[in-house]
Amino acid sequence: MFGVGLPELAVIAFVAVLVFGPDKLPEFARQAGRFAKQMRQFAREARDELREELGPEYADLELRDLDPRTIVRKHIAEAMSEAMADPPKARVPALDVDEIPPYDLEAT
Repeated sequence: MFGVGLPELAVIAFVAVLVFGPDKLPEFARQAGRFAKQMRQFAREARDELREELGPEYADLELRDLDPRTIVRKHIAEAMSEAMADPPKARVPALDVDEIPPYDLEAT
């Protein structure tokens, strides 16, 4: 989720035990759990209120859909899939094997 793996969590837990002590650590863990629960509830309520305000057209709206990076990725993926489905056609006719390409003096 935040790029924190098991070794990092072990280091954080070890530092927490050293800083807060084993007596206060369970209370801090409970407070952190309550805080995380409140933040999830807050995000859920914000999403539901936004869906309500926008109407039934946006009933499947997720907050991560509003992230600009997600929007850009979505449009790039759509453009790439369209480009792969419909390759551009050559504008210049292909030359024969022994044909010399045209040379434009005004262009150089």
